Order: sequence, then structure tokens, then C-alpha cells
Amino acid sequence: MNKIRVLIADDHSMVRQGLKQILELEEDMKVVALALNGDEAVKMAREHMPDIILMDINMPGTNGLQAIKELKSDSHQFKIIVLTIHQDREYLFKTLQMGAEGYVLKDAEPIVLIEAIRNVHNGQSYIQPNMTKELVKEFNRVTLHEKDKTDENNLTTREVEVLELIAEGMLNKEIAKSLYISEKTVKNHVSNIFKKLNVSDRTQAAIYAFKHNLKS
Repeated sequence: MNKIRVLIADDHSMVRQGLKQILELEEDMKVVALALNGDEAVKMAREHMPDIILMDINMPGTNGLQAIKELKSDSHQFKIIVLTIHQDREYLFKTLQMGAEGYVLKDAEPIVLIEAIRNVHNGQSYIQPNMTKELVKEFNRVTLHEKDKTDENNLTTREVEVLELIAEGMLNKEIAKSLYISEKTVKNHVSNIFKKLNVSDRTQAAIYAFKHNLKS
């Protein structure tokens, strides 16, 4: 079985070693490198070519944000999960804009991080569930007040409204009731949104909106 190769970047030795022990209890995971700052993370990523990079934000020297920016400019498509203490939506929004595929808090249960790694490795995006509220707040602030500017993204005003409710976690039936339209119409809108944004699920649709910043 090919294991998921993980690089851990964090400036605290106990955190690095603790994460290594947790992940290597999983049969499908292997930690290939440990970095104590952004510079080492970039260097080791290019040397070991991990499948997943767990990136802390606050590190001495080159921090996690700088490292993400550099790695995302690399020709190799590194997959990065931010692992941080920051619950601020500004950090969440910023790292998603920069191209990070996941966002997990350090106080999360190990199973959450393990799920995030597997999801991102399989080509999906992952945001820790209790951060969804912050995602919706930023989505509302940045995107939904710009409905008249969505033409460049080929989303209609109604599709943006549906996308907002998707981000809030509503089911199609609930969206239909909220917008006074049929559930069949909602299904059509959802299908069109996924096609236009080239995403496969609701979480990815919300994340896409952040990364591509639906405003001019």
C-alpha cells in the first residue's frame, strides 16, 4: 500500500514529534520530514516531495504564510493543510486565497486532522467543521454584497443566493423554502453552480468563492 507522505512544519519540537507519533499510528500515513520554520519547510518539501504538508502559521524567520506563497508558486502542486491556533476568519480567508487546501485548528481531535489529510490527498478541500461559521461570515462580507459584479464568474444573482445558503449548510429542501422556489429548481441551480465553478461538492463551492474572490 502506498502511504500518504507527510511533512510537518512547526517551530515546537513537542508538537512535531507528537504529530509524527499520531500520524504514524495510521497504516496509510508516513511522516517523511520535520521542519521548524518556513525556510526548512520549503527546502524539505522540494527535497522529499511529500503528498501533504502540515503548515503552522507562526514560526520564526520565514513564517507559514510566506512558505505557502513560495510553495504555491512552485511548479510542483504541493497540497497544504494549515494547522494553527488561529480561529480568526482573516487567517482562514487569507490562507485559502493563497491556495491552501485545508485548515485545521491545533486543538482539534486527532481524527479531524487524519480526516483532513485523507480528504486533501484525495483531491478534496477540508475546513474544520466548527470553522464553517467563520467561512460563512467572510463569504457574506466579501462576496454576497457584490452580487451585481458576478457576471465575470458566470453566476447569476439567484445562483449566488443559492451558493450563500449552501455555505450556511442548508439542504436543497431548506433552500427551496427560504427562496420560495421548488426543490427541483434548487437542484438545477446547485448543478449549474458546481459546473460553473468546476467543483464536486458544497464545501468546495464555498472555498472556491474565497479563493477566486467573487468581486472585481
